[in-house]
Amino acid sequence: MELTIILAVPLILSAAGLFVKKNEGLANLNCLGYLLSLIFSISAGYRFLSAPGSLSVDGLSLFFVFTISTVAFAAALYSGGYIEHEISRNLITKEKARLYYPLFNLFVFAMLLVTTVNNLGLMWVAIEITTLVSAFLVGFHNNKNSVEAAWKYIIICSVGITLALLGTILFSYAFVFSTGAKSLNWTELFSAASRLNPEIVKIAFIFIIIGYGTKAGLAPMHTWLPDAHSQALSPISALLSGVLLKTSIYAILRYGLIADKCLGGSYVSHLLILFGMLSLLVSAGLVLVQKDIKRLLAYSSIEHIGIIALGFGIGGPIGTYGALLHMFNHAVTKSLLFFGVGNIVNVYGSRNIRSIRGALRALPFSGLMVTAGIFALAGFPPFSIFFSEMMILLAAFSRGYAVLGCAMLFFIVIIFGAVIYYFSQVLFGEKPKNIVPYKEPLPGRLAFLFLLVFILVSGWAVPVLLDGLIRSVLILKGI
Repeated sequence: MELTIILAVPLILSAAGLFVKKNEGLANLNCLGYLLSLIFSISAGYRFLSAPGSLSVDGLSLFFVFTISTVAFAAALYSGGYIEHEISRNLITKEKARLYYPLFNLFVFAMLLVTTVNNLGLMWVAIEITTLVSAFLVGFHNNKNSVEAAWKYIIICSVGITLALLGTILFSYAFVFSTGAKSLNWTELFSAASRLNPEIVKIAFIFIIIGYGTKAGLAPMHTWLPDAHSQALSPISALLSGVLLKTSIYAILRYGLIADKCLGGSYVSHLLILFGMLSLLVSAGLVLVQKDIKRLLAYSSIEHIGIIALGFGIGGPIGTYGALLHMFNHAVTKSLLFFGVGNIVNVYGSRNIRSIRGALRALPFSGLMVTAGIFALAGFPPFSIFFSEMMILLAAFSRGYAVLGCAMLFFIVIIFGAVIYYFSQVLFGEKPKNIVPYKEPLPGRLAFLFLLVFILVSGWAVPVLLDGLIRSVLILKGI
């Protein structure tokens, strides 16, 4: 019941765009719809924890459904004021703004579909739909840079998704070869995983991690990400960074569970560690030379996807728990930052870090939220990311990955210093005289405060629902 409603909400909201003529009405309807979706995702989570067999999905799916619903609700709250500001600056027309909401809703629907279908073929189709729909949102401004970013996004991610399709076909072949049955249902493949041909599974998983890793933003397949994140509308940047990258990690995890059961844990772990370290290395190098404030946040996303991959690669109860928690913590923190930076860019009319000064004076509320968000993103205590990063580091040192833990800490410190340095220039100092102070609309402020609650609370204690869902995933992995 709950899952049906959660999937139906974005489809109904998309259809509502045909009948509701005012952008304000569409914005308010979206807020109500995603509040309902969030409530039902919480209800589904608690029902699963009280009776695990009561739903057709497992804790891993529900963890992602809750994460997507949380960020989608915040993005819906923020979108109304942001789109109106875009209209007032003549960046988009009122007619074009009406296209934003159906695309937004179809994008959210596709991500929810990825995490709720049992069939791995349908999951591949849903991930491809996320690419096609979000490409229109990346190129929404229809200028040279945004269109170029959208095409780059489509081409690179389509290559990746093609490789993922090859991996899916090979997993299906391994299943047919070993059992004689034809199916792409994850539950059936997982049940038969120990009987699959190990050599086929090894090759298949390489295609999976490279294919879906491209969409996840793992280096060196990350090249689409900075352009797409920097050119997309800010609420869409939040969805791209906060949850779209995680849905591709979700796909890798699904196949990883099968591969682990077939091959043992070391094969998948070593690949995740390799790509995780490459992502940290690339992001640490490129974040030092950024001039575009949204690209800076995009390279930070590559860093955190790398940290998540390392957490799963290191494994064990602490590493896996920390990686899952880090996915949620990064989702809410990066969404808050993209909202804040979106407001700053709209007021200053520039994404160039050197052109933005005194943002705390020009946008007191957004500036304060960005200040908190930057310290949270950089892993400063007592914010939530500090807690999940420490869990992954603790797992590294306790499981014999001391060198890996030291390297991870080294890259985190470099990125921490760069992010703090750049944002201190943006936030402090005298604002330009031509910049008029901006007061955010109430729904936008509520979006910031909603996310900030999670950022603060998860730094002290993991919410009961999140803790229960994460522990159910540990049971699924057999740890």
